[in-house]
Amino acid sequence: MSTDPDIESDQQAGCLHPRDRYDLIGHDRAETDFANAWASGNFHHAWLITGPKGVGKASLAWRAARRALGANPASQYGILGSAPDDPVCRLFESQACADLLVLRRPWDEKRKRWRAEITVDEARKAPKFFEKTAGAGGWRACIVDGIDDMNNNAANALLKTLEEPPARGVLFLISHSPGQLKATIRSRCRRLDLRAPNQEKTVNWLTNSANGIDPEQAASACKMANNAPGRALELAMSGGVSMARTVDSLVGLGTRASPSEVRALAERVSARNADGLREVFYECLARSMHHRARTRATAGDDPTSWLDAAAQLQALVRDADNIYLDARQSALSALNLAREAARKENA
Repeated sequence: MSTDPDIESDQQAGCLHPRDRYDLIGHDRAETDFANAWASGNFHHAWLITGPKGVGKASLAWRAARRALGANPASQYGILGSAPDDPVCRLFESQACADLLVLRRPWDEKRKRWRAEITVDEARKAPKFFEKTAGAGGWRACIVDGIDDMNNNAANALLKTLEEPPARGVLFLISHSPGQLKATIRSRCRRLDLRAPNQEKTVNWLTNSANGIDPEQAASACKMANNAPGRALELAMSGGVSMARTVDSLVGLGTRASPSEVRALAERVSARNADGLREVFYECLARSMHHRARTRATAGDDPTSWLDAAAQLQALVRDADNIYLDARQSALSALNLAREAARKENA
């Protein structure tokens, strides 16, 4: 859970916000589907954009929203591309477009962090927004990033807008896990499923970016991110590649890992403004636990200790997000789960 107000709740650490991105790789088919629907006049009012984290869902939604609200096409930026100096794009970047609504996890002023979910108060902004008169272009757009973050009451509030399509209004719902959404929401949307490009495309995109990522680091980040470009960029920029190596090393040491090494890692991931790295830490730890379980099962040994540790880690991460547990203590508890699994393995 991010505690940094400079990293927005719908932004990946180390990456530009999607409203500031003008490139997108590997999704020509989805862009063409949207462009054809827009040109035909047979245009659906709600689009569910799905795919793994960091694959480009939000970037696609912002590109489509720019075009829906009147940005001129710029072919050098792709099928749905528009130029950064377009008046609509400038309004988007300055967050001054009255015809665009973005629903995301709000800032909790009391706890000084982004909330764990999109609240019903946020969702209720949608019907009020679409009741207003649109600007010169005549269209209004709403981006929900992401629909997975909505609690039950918020989802029900948004459903009312989906059930009564707004005139000259379009919604873009971003989802990492569409199977967990209400069937009533899925059935009212046209779906665009995004898949990661191949490794070569993603590595080339990373190494040709302005972030100075070398090919070896890019390849490692791609492997960890399953080639999802945005996720690979986040991992490369946040130190995720080195974090994975550190976690694997500590888990491999098992009970031989020194208390000072464990404390040092916990301090590293609980430091101020280390929210992106903290998420990577938990992902790497879970991946390492599952790898240990698979290795034991393949060898005909009992994988239970590692499977139990992975399940307990999942619950710990959920509680850390929902009830705001101390970051350092949560990291220590997570690492102790791995040490305990290793102890049981050797018992």
